[in-house]
Amino acid sequence: MNGEMRSAIQKGRTSLGIEFGSTRIKAVLIDESYNPIASSSYDWENNYLDHIWTYSLEDVWKGLQACYQNLANEVSSTFGVPLQTIGAIGFSGMMHGYMAFDQKGEQLVPFRTWRNNITEQASHVLTEAFNYHIPQRWSIAHLYQAMLNQETHVPQIAFITTLAGYIHWKLTGRKVLGIGEASGVFPIDLATKKFNTDMIRKFNDLTTAYKQSWKLENILPEVLVAGENGGVLTEEGARLLDVRGDLMAGIPVCPPEGDAGTGMVATNSIAERTGNVSAGTSVFAMVVLEKELSKVYSEIDLVTTPTGSLVAMAHSNNCTSDLNAWLGVFDEFAKVLGQQIDKSQLYSTLYNLALQGEPDCGGLLAYGYLSGEHITHFEEGRPLFVRSSGSNFNLANFMRTHLYTSLGALKIGMDILLKQESAKLEKILGHGGFFKTEGVGQKMMAAALNVPVAVMESAGEGGAWGIALLASYMISKEKQESLDDYLSKKVFAEKAGRTLQPEQKDVAGFKIFMERYKKGLMIEKAAVESI
Repeated sequence: MNGEMRSAIQKGRTSLGIEFGSTRIKAVLIDESYNPIASSSYDWENNYLDHIWTYSLEDVWKGLQACYQNLANEVSSTFGVPLQTIGAIGFSGMMHGYMAFDQKGEQLVPFRTWRNNITEQASHVLTEAFNYHIPQRWSIAHLYQAMLNQETHVPQIAFITTLAGYIHWKLTGRKVLGIGEASGVFPIDLATKKFNTDMIRKFNDLTTAYKQSWKLENILPEVLVAGENGGVLTEEGARLLDVRGDLMAGIPVCPPEGDAGTGMVATNSIAERTGNVSAGTSVFAMVVLEKELSKVYSEIDLVTTPTGSLVAMAHSNNCTSDLNAWLGVFDEFAKVLGQQIDKSQLYSTLYNLALQGEPDCGGLLAYGYLSGEHITHFEEGRPLFVRSSGSNFNLANFMRTHLYTSLGALKIGMDILLKQESAKLEKILGHGGFFKTEGVGQKMMAAALNVPVAVMESAGEGGAWGIALLASYMISKEKQESLDDYLSKKVFAEKAGRTLQPEQKDVAGFKIFMERYKKGLMIEKAAVESI
Protein backbone atom coordinates (compact mmCIF):
# COMPACT_ATOMS: atom_id res chain seq x y z
CA MET A 1 0.00 0.00 0.00
CA ASN A 2 2.82 2.41 0.87
CA GLY A 3 4.38 1.66 -2.51
CA GLU A 4 1.20 2.66 -4.34
CA MET A 5 0.89 5.80 -2.25
CA ARG A 6 4.54 6.65 -2.77
CA SER A 7 3.99 6.48 -6.52
CA ALA A 8 0.84 8.61 -6.27
CA ILE A 9 2.74 11.27 -4.31
CA GLN A 10 5.63 11.29 -6.76
CA LYS A 11 3.26 11.63 -9.73
CA GLY A 12 1.16 14.36 -8.10
CA ARG A 13 -2.05 12.35 -7.82
CA THR A 14 -2.92 14.31 -4.69
CA SER A 15 -4.56 17.57 -3.61
CA LEU A 16 -3.52 19.87 -0.78
CA GLY A 17 -5.75 22.16 1.26
CA ILE A 18 -4.47 24.75 3.74
CA GLU A 19 -6.90 26.75 5.87
CA PHE A 20 -6.16 29.72 8.12
CA GLY A 21 -8.52 29.41 11.08
CA SER A 22 -8.77 31.79 14.00
CA THR A 23 -6.54 29.75 16.29
CA ARG A 24 -4.96 27.18 13.98
CA ILE A 25 -3.54 26.89 10.49
CA LYS A 26 -4.21 23.41 9.15
CA ALA A 27 -2.95 21.51 6.11
CA VAL A 28 -4.40 18.29 4.69
CA LEU A 29 -3.05 16.27 1.76
CA ILE A 30 -5.62 13.92 0.19
CA ASP A 31 -5.34 11.06 -2.29
CA GLU A 32 -7.48 10.35 -5.35
CA SER A 33 -10.09 8.72 -3.10
CA TYR A 34 -10.37 11.99 -1.13
CA ASN A 35 -8.87 10.42 2.01
CA PRO A 36 -6.33 12.37 4.09
CA ILE A 37 -2.87 10.81 3.81
CA ALA A 38 -0.97 13.49 5.73
CA SER A 39 -1.91 16.49 7.85
CA SER A 40 -0.32 19.11 10.04
CA SER A 41 -1.28 22.19 12.01
CA TYR A 42 0.22 25.32 13.48
CA ASP A 43 -1.32 27.15 16.44
CA TRP A 44 -1.52 30.92 16.32
CA GLU A 45 -3.48 33.70 17.99
CA ASN A 46 -4.75 37.11 17.00
CA ASN A 47 -3.50 40.23 18.76
CA TYR A 48 -5.53 43.17 20.05
CA LEU A 49 -3.48 46.20 19.03
CA ASP A 50 -4.77 49.77 19.12
CA HIS A 51 -8.32 48.45 19.56
CA ILE A 52 -8.00 46.24 16.46
CA TRP A 53 -8.03 42.43 16.33
CA THR A 54 -5.24 41.54 13.92
CA TYR A 55 -2.57 39.09 12.76
CA SER A 56 0.77 40.34 11.47
CA LEU A 57 2.00 39.38 8.01
CA GLU A 58 5.10 37.98 9.68
CA ASP A 59 2.90 35.57 11.63
CA VAL A 60 0.95 34.69 8.48
CA TRP A 61 4.06 33.54 6.62
CA LYS A 62 5.73 31.99 9.63
CA GLY A 63 2.59 29.94 10.29
CA LEU A 64 2.05 28.93 6.66
CA GLN A 65 5.65 27.84 6.16
CA ALA A 66 5.79 25.90 9.43
CA CYS A 67 2.48 24.19 8.72
CA TYR A 68 3.56 23.19 5.21
CA GLN A 69 6.98 22.00 6.37
CA ASN A 70 5.43 19.83 9.06
CA LEU A 71 3.19 18.23 6.44
CA ALA A 72 6.09 17.70 4.02
CA ASN A 73 8.09 16.10 6.83
CA GLU A 74 5.20 13.73 7.59
CA VAL A 75 4.99 12.72 3.94
CA SER A 76 8.73 12.10 3.82
CA SER A 77 8.84 10.07 7.04
CA THR A 78 5.70 8.03 6.25
CA PHE A 79 6.23 7.31 2.56
CA GLY A 80 9.96 7.79 2.11
CA VAL A 81 9.74 10.41 -0.66
CA PRO A 82 10.03 14.21 -0.67
CA LEU A 83 6.93 16.24 -1.47
CA GLN A 84 7.95 17.78 -4.80
CA THR A 85 4.70 18.03 -6.73
CA ILE A 86 0.96 18.06 -5.98
CA GLY A 87 -2.01 17.68 -8.29
CA ALA A 88 -3.65 20.89 -7.08
CA ILE A 89 -3.56 23.21 -4.08
CA GLY A 90 -6.21 25.36 -2.41
CA PHE A 91 -6.03 28.05 0.27
CA SER A 92 -8.84 29.18 2.51
CA GLY A 93 -9.17 31.36 5.56
CA MET A 94 -11.42 33.07 8.03
CA MET A 95 -13.90 35.09 5.98
CA HIS A 96 -14.32 38.84 5.79
CA GLY A 97 -11.98 41.43 7.22
CA TYR A 98 -9.87 44.02 5.48
CA MET A 99 -6.44 43.88 3.89
CA ALA A 100 -5.44 46.95 1.88
CA PHE A 101 -2.37 47.35 -0.34
CA ASP A 102 -0.77 50.13 -2.40
CA GLN A 103 0.56 50.06 -5.97
CA LYS A 104 3.80 48.42 -4.82
CA GLY A 105 1.92 45.64 -3.02
CA GLU A 106 2.82 47.01 0.41
CA GLN A 107 0.29 46.61 3.22
CA LEU A 108 -1.19 49.98 4.20
CA VAL A 109 -2.73 49.15 7.60
CA PRO A 110 -2.70 46.03 9.81
CA PHE A 111 -5.12 43.27 8.82
CA ARG A 112 -8.55 43.95 10.34
CA THR A 113 -10.18 40.59 11.02
CA TRP A 114 -13.81 39.47 11.11
CA ARG A 115 -13.68 39.87 14.89
CA ASN A 116 -13.74 43.67 14.80
CA ASN A 117 -17.09 45.36 15.42
CA ILE A 118 -15.87 48.85 14.49
CA THR A 119 -17.83 49.63 11.35
CA GLU A 120 -21.35 50.18 12.67
CA GLN A 121 -21.81 53.53 10.92
CA ALA A 122 -20.59 52.19 7.57
CA SER A 123 -22.68 49.05 7.91
CA HIS A 124 -25.83 51.11 8.53
CA VAL A 125 -25.24 53.58 5.67
CA LEU A 126 -24.39 50.90 3.11
CA THR A 127 -27.31 48.69 4.14
CA GLU A 128 -29.65 51.64 3.60
CA ALA A 129 -28.03 52.60 0.30
CA PHE A 130 -28.08 49.08 -1.15
CA ASN A 131 -31.26 47.82 0.57
CA TYR A 132 -29.10 44.80 1.30
CA HIS A 133 -27.60 43.88 4.65
CA ILE A 134 -23.91 44.77 4.85
CA PRO A 135 -22.49 43.23 8.05
CA GLN A 136 -19.79 45.00 10.02
CA ARG A 137 -17.33 42.21 9.22
CA TRP A 138 -17.50 42.64 5.46
CA SER A 139 -14.54 44.15 3.63
CA ILE A 140 -16.65 46.87 2.03
CA ALA A 141 -17.86 48.01 5.47
CA HIS A 142 -14.26 48.30 6.65
CA LEU A 143 -13.32 50.25 3.52
CA TYR A 144 -16.20 52.70 3.84
CA GLN A 145 -15.62 53.15 7.58
CA ALA A 146 -12.00 54.02 6.83
CA MET A 147 -13.29 56.66 4.43
CA LEU A 148 -15.74 58.01 7.00
CA ASN A 149 -12.88 58.16 9.50
CA GLN A 150 -10.76 60.01 6.91
CA GLU A 151 -7.93 57.55 7.38
CA THR A 152 -4.79 58.66 5.55
CA HIS A 153 -4.18 55.32 3.86
CA VAL A 154 -7.38 55.38 1.80
CA PRO A 155 -6.11 57.47 -1.16
CA GLN A 156 -3.17 55.07 -1.58
CA ILE A 157 -5.32 51.93 -1.99
CA ALA A 158 -4.68 49.90 -5.12
CA PHE A 159 -6.14 46.56 -4.00
CA ILE A 160 -8.23 45.16 -1.17
CA THR A 161 -8.73 41.50 -0.37
CA THR A 162 -9.17 38.93 2.39
CA LEU A 163 -6.59 36.72 4.10
CA ALA A 164 -7.23 33.81 1.71
CA GLY A 165 -7.08 36.17 -1.26
CA TYR A 166 -3.79 37.65 -0.02
CA ILE A 167 -2.12 34.25 0.32
CA HIS A 168 -3.38 33.20 -3.13
CA TRP A 169 -2.16 36.45 -4.70
CA LYS A 170 1.34 36.14 -3.28
CA LEU A 171 1.68 32.49 -4.32
CA THR A 172 0.13 32.71 -7.80
CA GLY A 173 0.28 36.38 -8.77
CA ARG A 174 -3.49 36.41 -9.38
CA LYS A 175 -5.88 38.76 -7.58
CA VAL A 176 -8.93 36.48 -7.41
CA LEU A 177 -11.44 35.13 -4.90
CA GLY A 178 -13.78 32.18 -4.91
CA ILE A 179 -17.37 33.38 -5.04
CA GLY A 180 -18.20 32.22 -1.53
CA GLU A 181 -15.31 34.22 -0.10
CA ALA A 182 -16.10 37.14 -2.42
CA SER A 183 -19.66 37.27 -1.05
CA GLY A 184 -18.16 38.42 2.27
CA VAL A 185 -16.36 41.26 0.53
CA PHE A 186 -19.19 42.83 -1.50
CA PRO A 187 -22.68 41.69 -2.60
CA ILE A 188 -22.85 39.19 -5.46
CA ASP A 189 -25.17 39.33 -8.47
CA LEU A 190 -26.62 35.80 -8.52
CA ALA A 191 -27.30 36.00 -12.26
CA THR A 192 -23.77 36.94 -13.36
CA LYS A 193 -21.95 35.38 -10.37
CA LYS A 194 -19.80 38.50 -10.17
CA PHE A 195 -19.83 41.52 -7.86
CA ASN A 196 -23.11 43.44 -8.18
CA THR A 197 -22.40 46.27 -10.64
CA ASP A 198 -25.46 48.32 -9.63
CA MET A 199 -24.27 48.37 -6.03
CA ILE A 200 -20.71 49.17 -7.13
CA ARG A 201 -22.12 52.18 -8.98
CA LYS A 202 -24.09 53.22 -5.88
CA PHE A 203 -20.94 52.96 -3.78
CA ASN A 204 -18.97 55.10 -6.23
CA ASP A 205 -21.77 57.69 -6.24
CA LEU A 206 -21.94 57.63 -2.44
CA THR A 207 -18.21 58.32 -2.14
CA THR A 208 -17.69 60.94 -4.88
CA ALA A 209 -17.17 63.64 -2.26
CA TYR A 210 -13.99 61.88 -1.13
CA LYS A 211 -12.40 62.49 -4.56
CA GLN A 212 -10.45 59.24 -4.56
CA SER A 213 -8.22 58.46 -7.52
CA TRP A 214 -9.64 54.91 -7.65
CA LYS A 215 -13.04 53.42 -8.44
CA LEU A 216 -14.27 50.47 -6.43
CA GLU A 217 -14.37 48.07 -9.39
CA ASN A 218 -10.64 48.66 -9.94
CA ILE A 219 -9.49 47.68 -6.45
CA LEU A 220 -11.61 44.55 -5.98
CA PRO A 221 -10.38 41.04 -6.83
CA GLU A 222 -11.85 39.00 -9.69
CA VAL A 223 -14.64 36.56 -8.72
CA LEU A 224 -14.39 32.88 -9.72
CA VAL A 225 -16.74 29.95 -9.09
CA ALA A 226 -15.71 26.47 -7.96
CA GLY A 227 -13.99 24.53 -10.70
CA GLU A 228 -12.59 27.56 -12.52
CA ASN A 229 -8.84 27.95 -12.96
CA GLY A 230 -7.35 30.01 -10.13
CA GLY A 231 -3.82 30.11 -11.55
CA VAL A 232 -0.64 28.19 -10.81
CA LEU A 233 2.05 28.28 -8.17
CA THR A 234 4.80 30.62 -9.36
CA GLU A 235 8.52 30.09 -8.75
CA GLU A 236 8.39 32.82 -6.11
CA GLY A 237 5.24 31.27 -4.63
CA ALA A 238 6.82 27.83 -4.43
CA ARG A 239 9.77 29.25 -2.49
CA LEU A 240 7.43 31.18 -0.19
CA LEU A 241 5.43 28.06 0.59
CA ASP A 242 8.30 25.57 0.79
CA VAL A 243 11.38 27.31 2.20
CA ARG A 244 13.36 24.06 1.86
CA GLY A 245 13.01 24.31 -1.91
CA ASP A 246 11.64 20.86 -2.80
CA LEU A 247 8.26 21.95 -4.19
CA MET A 248 8.07 22.63 -7.90
CA ALA A 249 6.33 25.60 -9.50
CA GLY A 250 3.44 25.26 -11.96
CA ILE A 251 1.04 23.42 -9.65
CA PRO A 252 -2.63 24.42 -10.32
CA VAL A 253 -4.27 26.40 -7.52
CA CYS A 254 -8.05 26.59 -7.14
CA PRO A 255 -9.88 29.84 -6.32
CA PRO A 256 -9.32 30.78 -2.65
CA GLU A 257 -12.34 30.30 -0.44
CA GLY A 258 -13.49 31.31 3.02
CA ASP A 259 -14.10 29.00 5.95
CA ALA A 260 -17.85 29.25 5.33
CA GLY A 261 -17.50 27.80 1.83
CA THR A 262 -15.07 25.08 2.84
CA GLY A 263 -17.38 24.13 5.69
CA MET A 264 -20.23 23.66 3.21
CA VAL A 265 -18.04 21.43 1.06
CA ALA A 266 -16.65 19.43 3.99
CA THR A 267 -20.18 18.62 5.14
CA ASN A 268 -21.73 18.14 1.68
CA SER A 269 -24.26 20.89 2.32
CA ILE A 270 -24.35 23.01 -0.84
CA ALA A 271 -27.77 21.89 -2.10
CA GLU A 272 -31.07 23.63 -1.27
CA ARG A 273 -32.64 22.74 2.11
CA THR A 274 -29.24 21.68 3.44
CA GLY A 275 -27.30 23.51 6.08
CA ASN A 276 -24.17 23.31 8.12
CA VAL A 277 -22.87 24.83 11.30
CA SER A 278 -19.24 25.51 12.09
CA ALA A 279 -18.59 25.91 15.79
CA GLY A 280 -15.23 26.81 17.25
CA THR A 281 -13.81 30.21 18.18
CA SER A 282 -16.82 31.69 16.40
CA VAL A 283 -19.97 29.91 15.30
CA PHE A 284 -21.94 30.31 12.11
CA ALA A 285 -24.81 28.38 10.64
CA MET A 286 -25.70 28.46 6.96
CA VAL A 287 -28.85 27.42 5.18
CA VAL A 288 -28.95 27.11 1.37
CA LEU A 289 -32.13 28.94 0.44
CA GLU A 290 -34.85 28.00 -2.02
CA LYS A 291 -35.85 31.66 -2.38
CA GLU A 292 -34.71 35.08 -1.25
CA LEU A 293 -35.69 36.38 2.19
CA SER A 294 -38.74 38.59 2.44
CA LYS A 295 -36.79 41.55 3.84
CA VAL A 296 -33.42 42.73 5.09
CA TYR A 297 -32.35 41.53 8.55
CA SER A 298 -29.37 42.97 10.38
CA GLU A 299 -28.86 39.61 12.09
CA ILE A 300 -28.66 37.60 8.85
CA ASP A 301 -25.89 37.72 6.26
CA LEU A 302 -26.47 36.67 2.68
CA VAL A 303 -23.50 34.88 1.14
CA THR A 304 -23.13 32.13 -1.45
CA THR A 305 -21.96 28.57 -1.82
CA PRO A 306 -18.69 28.07 -3.76
CA THR A 307 -20.92 27.59 -6.81
CA GLY A 308 -22.87 30.81 -6.32
CA SER A 309 -26.17 29.65 -4.75
CA LEU A 310 -27.77 31.95 -2.17
CA VAL A 311 -27.04 31.14 1.47
CA ALA A 312 -28.40 32.73 4.63
CA MET A 313 -25.84 32.88 7.41
CA ALA A 314 -26.31 33.53 11.10
CA HIS A 315 -22.87 34.37 12.47
CA SER A 316 -21.85 34.85 16.10
CA ASN A 317 -18.40 36.22 16.91
CA ASN A 318 -18.17 34.25 20.15
CA CYS A 319 -18.50 30.53 20.68
CA THR A 320 -15.96 28.43 22.62
CA SER A 321 -13.24 30.95 23.57
CA ASP A 322 -14.57 31.58 27.07
CA LEU A 323 -15.47 27.91 27.52
CA ASN A 324 -11.90 26.99 26.58
CA ALA A 325 -10.59 29.50 29.12
CA TRP A 326 -12.63 27.83 31.88
CA LEU A 327 -11.32 24.42 30.85
CA GLY A 328 -7.84 25.91 31.07
CA VAL A 329 -8.56 26.87 34.69
CA PHE A 330 -9.66 23.31 35.47
CA ASP A 331 -6.47 22.01 33.85
CA GLU A 332 -4.43 24.41 35.96
CA PHE A 333 -6.25 23.25 39.10
CA ALA A 334 -5.45 19.63 38.29
CA LYS A 335 -1.77 20.48 37.90
CA VAL A 336 -1.75 22.26 41.27
CA LEU A 337 -2.95 18.96 42.75
CA GLY A 338 -0.12 17.17 40.97
CA GLN A 339 -2.33 15.62 38.27
CA GLN A 340 -1.30 15.65 34.62
CA ILE A 341 -4.47 15.23 32.56
CA ASP A 342 -4.44 14.79 28.81
CA LYS A 343 -6.28 17.72 27.22
CA SER A 344 -8.56 15.49 25.16
CA GLN A 345 -9.49 13.57 28.32
CA LEU A 346 -10.19 16.82 30.18
CA TYR A 347 -12.48 18.07 27.43
CA SER A 348 -14.24 14.73 27.01
CA THR A 349 -14.84 14.35 30.75
CA LEU A 350 -16.23 17.83 31.31
CA TYR A 351 -18.24 17.95 28.07
CA ASN A 352 -19.88 14.61 28.91
CA LEU A 353 -20.61 15.86 32.42
CA ALA A 354 -22.77 18.57 30.83
CA LEU A 355 -25.15 15.82 29.69
CA GLN A 356 -26.01 15.27 33.36
CA GLY A 357 -26.99 18.91 33.80
CA GLU A 358 -30.59 20.07 33.98
CA PRO A 359 -32.21 20.88 30.60
CA ASP A 360 -32.50 24.57 31.55
CA CYS A 361 -29.07 24.65 33.30
CA GLY A 362 -30.59 25.01 36.76
CA GLY A 363 -31.03 28.77 36.55
CA LEU A 364 -27.40 29.55 35.68
CA LEU A 365 -26.41 32.12 33.06
CA ALA A 366 -23.21 32.98 31.20
CA TYR A 367 -22.03 35.13 28.31
CA GLY A 368 -18.88 34.15 26.44
CA TYR A 369 -18.51 37.58 24.85
CA LEU A 370 -14.74 37.80 24.56
CA SER A 371 -15.32 40.28 21.74
CA GLY A 372 -18.32 42.25 20.54
CA GLU A 373 -21.45 40.49 19.25
CA HIS A 374 -23.34 42.03 16.33
CA ILE A 375 -26.47 39.86 16.64
CA THR A 376 -27.11 41.25 20.13
CA HIS A 377 -25.63 44.67 19.24
CA PHE A 378 -22.45 44.76 21.34
CA GLU A 379 -19.34 46.50 19.99
CA GLU A 380 -17.29 45.06 22.87
CA GLY A 381 -17.77 42.06 25.10
CA ARG A 382 -17.14 40.99 28.70
CA PRO A 383 -17.22 37.27 29.51
CA LEU A 384 -19.57 36.75 32.45
CA PHE A 385 -20.92 33.98 34.64
CA VAL A 386 -24.05 34.85 36.64
CA ARG A 387 -26.23 32.99 39.13
CA SER A 388 -28.92 33.82 41.64
CA SER A 389 -29.25 32.55 45.19
CA GLY A 390 -31.86 30.08 43.96
CA SER A 391 -29.78 28.64 41.11
CA ASN A 392 -28.64 25.04 41.26
CA PHE A 393 -24.91 25.63 41.06
CA ASN A 394 -23.03 22.42 40.33
CA LEU A 395 -20.39 21.40 37.83
CA ALA A 396 -22.77 19.62 35.43
CA ASN A 397 -25.04 22.67 35.20
CA PHE A 398 -21.98 24.93 34.95
CA MET A 399 -20.67 23.02 31.94
CA ARG A 400 -24.07 22.81 30.27
CA THR A 401 -24.50 26.56 30.74
CA HIS A 402 -21.26 27.32 28.93
CA LEU A 403 -22.12 24.98 26.09
CA TYR A 404 -25.59 26.51 25.79
CA THR A 405 -24.38 30.10 25.88
CA SER A 406 -21.85 29.33 23.13
CA LEU A 407 -24.94 29.02 20.91
CA GLY A 408 -27.02 31.84 22.41
CA ALA A 409 -26.45 34.57 19.84
CA LEU A 410 -26.60 32.03 17.01
CA LYS A 411 -30.00 30.87 18.25
CA ILE A 412 -31.40 34.39 17.93
CA GLY A 413 -30.28 34.58 14.30
CA MET A 414 -31.48 31.09 13.39
CA ASP A 415 -34.93 31.75 14.86
CA ILE A 416 -35.33 34.48 12.24
CA LEU A 417 -34.62 32.00 9.46
CA LEU A 418 -36.51 28.98 10.73
CA LYS A 419 -39.48 30.69 12.40
CA GLN A 420 -40.01 34.12 10.85
CA GLU A 421 -38.90 33.23 7.31
CA SER A 422 -39.96 29.55 7.47
CA ALA A 423 -36.77 28.49 5.71
CA LYS A 424 -36.75 24.75 5.04
CA LEU A 425 -34.00 22.79 6.76
CA GLU A 426 -34.17 19.01 6.78
CA LYS A 427 -31.09 18.64 8.97
CA ILE A 428 -27.91 20.51 9.74
CA LEU A 429 -24.38 19.12 9.55
CA GLY A 430 -21.91 20.14 12.22
CA HIS A 431 -18.15 20.51 12.23
CA GLY A 432 -15.54 22.23 14.35
CA GLY A 433 -14.15 21.83 17.85
CA PHE A 434 -17.58 22.15 19.50
CA PHE A 435 -18.45 18.72 18.06
CA LYS A 436 -15.17 16.97 18.83
CA THR A 437 -16.47 15.15 21.93
CA GLU A 438 -18.83 12.63 20.40
CA GLY A 439 -22.52 13.32 20.89
CA VAL A 440 -22.26 16.28 23.28
CA GLY A 441 -22.05 19.25 20.93
CA GLN A 442 -24.58 17.56 18.65
CA LYS A 443 -27.07 17.19 21.50
CA MET A 444 -26.70 20.84 22.51
CA MET A 445 -27.04 22.06 18.92
CA ALA A 446 -30.13 19.90 18.36
CA ALA A 447 -31.67 21.39 21.50
CA ALA A 448 -30.90 24.91 20.29
CA LEU A 449 -32.18 24.57 16.70
CA ASN A 450 -34.79 21.82 17.14
CA VAL A 451 -33.59 20.04 13.99
CA PRO A 452 -31.59 16.81 13.55
CA VAL A 453 -27.83 17.43 13.75
CA ALA A 454 -25.41 15.21 11.83
CA VAL A 455 -21.64 14.96 12.05
CA MET A 456 -19.80 13.35 9.16
CA GLU A 457 -16.94 11.13 10.23
CA SER A 458 -15.14 12.25 7.09
CA ALA A 459 -15.33 15.90 8.07
CA GLY A 460 -12.86 15.54 10.92
CA GLU A 461 -10.23 17.50 9.02
CA GLY A 462 -12.70 20.39 8.61
CA GLY A 463 -12.15 23.28 6.25
CA ALA A 464 -8.64 22.23 5.18
CA TRP A 465 -10.19 19.04 3.82
CA GLY A 466 -12.95 21.11 2.22
CA ILE A 467 -10.54 23.32 0.27
CA ALA A 468 -8.52 20.22 -0.71
CA LEU A 469 -11.74 18.82 -2.20
CA LEU A 470 -12.27 22.05 -4.15
CA ALA A 471 -8.72 21.79 -5.48
CA SER A 472 -9.39 18.18 -6.47
CA TYR A 473 -12.67 19.15 -8.17
CA MET A 474 -10.91 21.77 -10.28
CA ILE A 475 -8.51 19.28 -11.86
CA SER A 476 -10.51 16.03 -11.90
CA LYS A 477 -14.15 16.94 -12.57
CA GLU A 478 -15.76 15.50 -15.64
CA LYS A 479 -17.12 17.83 -18.31
CA GLN A 480 -20.22 19.68 -17.05
CA GLU A 481 -20.05 17.80 -13.70
CA SER A 482 -21.49 20.01 -10.97
CA LEU A 483 -19.85 20.33 -7.58
CA ASP A 484 -23.04 18.97 -5.98
CA ASP A 485 -22.82 15.79 -8.08
CA TYR A 486 -19.08 15.51 -7.54
CA LEU A 487 -19.51 15.62 -3.77
CA SER A 488 -22.64 13.47 -3.53
CA LYS A 489 -21.71 10.75 -6.01
CA LYS A 490 -17.97 10.55 -5.53
CA VAL A 491 -16.70 12.08 -2.30
CA PHE A 492 -19.55 11.26 0.08
CA ALA A 493 -21.09 8.22 -1.61
CA GLU A 494 -19.73 5.85 1.01
CA LYS A 495 -18.94 8.24 3.85
CA ALA A 496 -20.55 7.41 7.17
CA GLY A 497 -22.02 9.87 9.61
CA ARG A 498 -24.09 9.96 12.76
CA THR A 499 -27.29 11.93 13.30
CA LEU A 500 -28.92 12.92 16.58
CA GLN A 501 -32.58 13.88 16.79
CA PRO A 502 -33.56 16.71 19.15
CA GLU A 503 -35.05 15.59 22.47
CA GLN A 504 -38.05 17.70 23.38
CA LYS A 505 -37.09 18.05 27.05
CA ASP A 506 -33.78 19.56 25.89
CA VAL A 507 -35.55 21.81 23.37
CA ALA A 508 -37.86 23.05 26.13
CA GLY A 509 -34.91 23.55 28.48
CA PHE A 510 -32.97 25.54 25.91
CA LYS A 511 -36.01 27.74 25.35
CA ILE A 512 -36.13 28.57 29.09
CA PHE A 513 -32.39 29.25 29.05
CA MET A 514 -32.81 31.63 26.10
CA GLU A 515 -35.50 33.60 27.92
CA ARG A 516 -32.97 34.08 30.73
CA TYR A 517 -30.24 34.88 28.21
CA LYS A 518 -32.23 37.66 26.53
CA LYS A 519 -33.33 39.22 29.82
CA GLY A 520 -29.75 39.15 31.10
CA LEU A 521 -28.30 41.10 28.20
CA MET A 522 -28.71 44.24 30.33
CA ILE A 523 -26.16 42.71 32.72
CA GLU A 524 -23.70 42.27 29.86
CA LYS A 525 -24.35 45.85 28.77
CA ALA A 526 -23.62 47.14 32.27
CA ALA A 527 -20.40 45.14 32.38
CA VAL A 528 -19.20 46.58 29.07
CA GLU A 529 -19.95 50.11 30.27
CA SER A 530 -18.39 49.61 33.70
CA ILE A 531 -15.27 47.49 33.21
